[in-house]
Amino acid sequence: MESFGTHDGPGIRMVVFLQGCKLKCVYCHNPDTIDTHGGEDMDIETLVQKAIRMKSYFGETGGVTVSGGEPLLQATNLIAFFKRLKEENIHTTIDTNGRILNHPVTELLDDYTDLIMLDIKHMTEEGFKKITGQKNKETAFLMAKHREATGKKMWLRYVLIPEITSHPELLHQLGAYFKDFTTIEQLEIQPYHKLGVHKWEALGWEYPLKNARENTEAELQSAKAILSNYFQKVKIN
Repeated sequence: MESFGTHDGPGIRMVVFLQGCKLKCVYCHNPDTIDTHGGEDMDIETLVQKAIRMKSYFGETGGVTVSGGEPLLQATNLIAFFKRLKEENIHTTIDTNGRILNHPVTELLDDYTDLIMLDIKHMTEEGFKKITGQKNKETAFLMAKHREATGKKMWLRYVLIPEITSHPELLHQLGAYFKDFTTIEQLEIQPYHKLGVHKWEALGWEYPLKNARENTEAELQSAKAILSNYFQKVKIN
């Protein structure tokens, strides 16, 4: 749980991090949430009441964001959670990697989710596999197409890793793919950082990007300039 989150959707937000993810991204800053058997059980109504107590801080734009891990692994329970939040007129956001698009997920997204923040890992299959350890980059694009068809709001997120996802041709490829989508309000560039390295070490895992460096300000601004040709708003987090 995180109160007063300001980088997890619009406005001030209560952020709920769920356990479990089928990917193992090389830069994951919450590797402790990957294990689907970890975490702590929380009663839905308890979470709803926490959100209600924060409503005065949410203002007109804030609300509740569910992140992870991959929250859509628990889509059925999230339907009940988000249904209650909508009864209380609280804005709802899902932060997802887009790997799941089954019936519970489409019901959750179409009926109860005001905004999705969709992580685009890489624009090539080879790059996607190197970053996530899994195949089929198209799953996230299928979710984006589904969201576009519903006409509901979406943000894209893209982690900018020097020499891995920062190549200009990849940025142009990303922009060209999504340039005609009408539901994308903004693209967020997520600068690469090593804030989660200590968590990898605590789990006894070797951090795969130990030799990677963080972005320079010039690199971030260059990426923003390229992507601004394709998206109405580009933000560096």
